[in-house]
Amino acid sequence: MSDTTITRARLVAAASALVLAAGGLGFGLAKLGTSPAADQTASPASQKKILYWYDPMIPAERHDGPGLSSMGMKLIPRYADEGAGGSVAPGVAIDPASLQRLGARIVEVERGSLSSSASAAGTIEFNDRNVAVVQARSGGFVQRVYARAPGDVVPAGAPLADILVPEWAGAQAEYLAVRRTGDAGLARAARQRLSLLGMPAGSIAATERTGRPQGVTTISTPVGGVIKTLGVRQGMTVAQGQTLAEVNGLATVWLNAAVPEALAGKLRIGTPVTATLAAFPGENFRGRIAAILPQAEAASRTLTIRVELPNRAGRLRPGMFASVALDQGSRDALLVPSEAVIRTGRRTLVMLAGPGGRFRAAEVRTGAEGGGKTEIVAGLTEGEKVVASGQFLIDSEASLAGLDARPIGVEASPATKPAVKPTAPIYETVGSIEAIDRSSVTLSHQPVPAIGWPAMTMTFRVADPALVRGYRKGERVRFGFDQLADGPTLRRMTREAGR
Repeated sequence: MSDTTITRARLVAAASALVLAAGGLGFGLAKLGTSPAADQTASPASQKKILYWYDPMIPAERHDGPGLSSMGMKLIPRYADEGAGGSVAPGVAIDPASLQRLGARIVEVERGSLSSSASAAGTIEFNDRNVAVVQARSGGFVQRVYARAPGDVVPAGAPLADILVPEWAGAQAEYLAVRRTGDAGLARAARQRLSLLGMPAGSIAATERTGRPQGVTTISTPVGGVIKTLGVRQGMTVAQGQTLAEVNGLATVWLNAAVPEALAGKLRIGTPVTATLAAFPGENFRGRIAAILPQAEAASRTLTIRVELPNRAGRLRPGMFASVALDQGSRDALLVPSEAVIRTGRRTLVMLAGPGGRFRAAEVRTGAEGGGKTEIVAGLTEGEKVVASGQFLIDSEASLAGLDARPIGVEASPATKPAVKPTAPIYETVGSIEAIDRSSVTLSHQPVPAIGWPAMTMTFRVADPALVRGYRKGERVRFGFDQLADGPTLRRMTREAGR
């Protein structure tokens, strides 16, 4: 065999070996890619049945596969077993990333002091109890008028017009003649006749002093204030009893404020009121409710309260707009942020936040509102967590999942009810404030039988400065305190009813 033939045979054998080696490597790689271990590491979520894809911010919008929603947000899957019964806590599950996109804020239901204050809008008006009517006591002729016009502010005794009364001239002449006779009885009768004719006492005295008839009388204002109407003009004839002017005093004014009808049961005569006006920024005008008008406004569903305010220097002018704050004290209550409450018209709901990122609506009954907080009368317990923002979108998600709201009267289950830290017992009694500041309050209080305390005066630490805000020395209060290592600590305080 030649050398050329041997060399060619060796090359063919080497090529065959390379082909076999490449085939074995490819088979091994293929076998590795389809190994049982790879099948066992597949995501458990991929084994669940996906109903549809959706955006938590637009729960009504559904898609057949992954992608982006109409708002450009990444879609997430809805699985068939989400919200199902069994051992899973009731509610709709939302992952933390989706909660962040919703802007959800979760807060605890807590007990605190609810300020029973309300605000209203009102206007300054004339005090209609301080109106003087100027009339002609006898018929006559207007000889002179003074420079007056409706809207003028005049002092008491300001002249309005000079009126000639012919009837008075004859009666005065008769009176002077009788006086000259020396008959005291006839003189008294003639003088009495002048008074009955409507002649002012000052004009009669002037007649006696001068000995001449005074046929012209000056009509003046009996009180100081603003001229509301003026019906006397130069040269006119006036009749007895004719109204010449009306003058409204300005020493006090009325503040009439519209209060929502829902607060009608809480309004009381004498409730303190603080008014602020845009014309006097930073200045408060204080008064008390003087009257609650009996008729409600049907269109606005409001009641009108009337507050009488002193008007020093006449600064408060009728027609000015005022903001009114009614302070009705404070009391202890179970509170949630007002923005957490969902009012559907048929019922009132909050969105509960449970463990594991699960959410469920709960029906509640609400009470008063104040300071951005709403009182919960029934439906929640202290320490539960609710959604304060973004709850409408979560509620829509729960509605799509077919979840019913937790009814009032059903306690939170152990799986969803958070643990509440035990607190020291609260002891209550009644006392009077002797001294008060932000950090402490000294109270002269009645006995506390639960801990064997007699009646005495004691200083209590203040846990929260807001508890003592608005209170003054001398007020009688009902208060609660606990016994801590640092000493007795004030936990709540309200004004004693009827004080």
